[in-house]
Amino acid sequence: MNQLNLLWDYQKADIEVENISKEIKRSPNRQQLVKYRDSLLSHQKTLDRIEEEVLTMQDRLAALSDAIQRTENQIQGIQEKLQTKEPENTEETERFISDVKRLIGNLNDYEAEIKRIRADSAEREKLQRDVKLRAARTKKEFDRVKVEYDAEFKEMNERLSAAKAVAEERAKPISQAYLDKYQTIKRHSFPPLARMIGSQCTGCNMSLPSGVVKDVQSGKEVECETCGRLLVYSE
Repeated sequence: MNQLNLLWDYQKADIEVENISKEIKRSPNRQQLVKYRDSLLSHQKTLDRIEEEVLTMQDRLAALSDAIQRTENQIQGIQEKLQTKEPENTEETERFISDVKRLIGNLNDYEAEIKRIRADSAEREKLQRDVKLRAARTKKEFDRVKVEYDAEFKEMNERLSAAKAVAEERAKPISQAYLDKYQTIKRHSFPPLARMIGSQCTGCNMSLPSGVVKDVQSGKEVECETCGRLLVYSE
């Protein structure tokens, strides 16, 4: 048996390897696992974002608490000053009143912001609970499907290993040059070999020139000018 025919038999085994590999990748259980995994990752990103937002809110609440304390101290300071010494004139009295109004306005703004932050925080806590609940349900389904897929994968992987063993055995009598050629063509055309029936390449169904037909019939190494596959003569 010449090298091209040996390579043709090797290709049959290689096609089986490719088919089983695709079967594994296209398994409904595997696709469902990928979907659940992506969903869990999305849930985790959402929880991380919520946690960052909550920490930012907590920092802001602490800053507002300090600002309120400072403002209250300032108001108390003005009150104590007025109790110790009355304003000397109307202008000074108006200045004290203006300062107190400004500080009270600041307090109102701080308290309004605190109220908004607490409302936002409550919404974040509710969202966090909802996301955790959905994540728990998704994880439960992931674990269930994984048990099924693990059993399925074990059987398919055994078939894949057996198919690879057959391919490796058929590759042994083939020269490295032909195997390298096979892998090169495989990168752009699979399967890399095609039968020539009559004067037609069965890989792309294009008619071949008479000179090419003769070369293939004589057993020469010829690539289809259209699809680039190695041509094997078939009577």
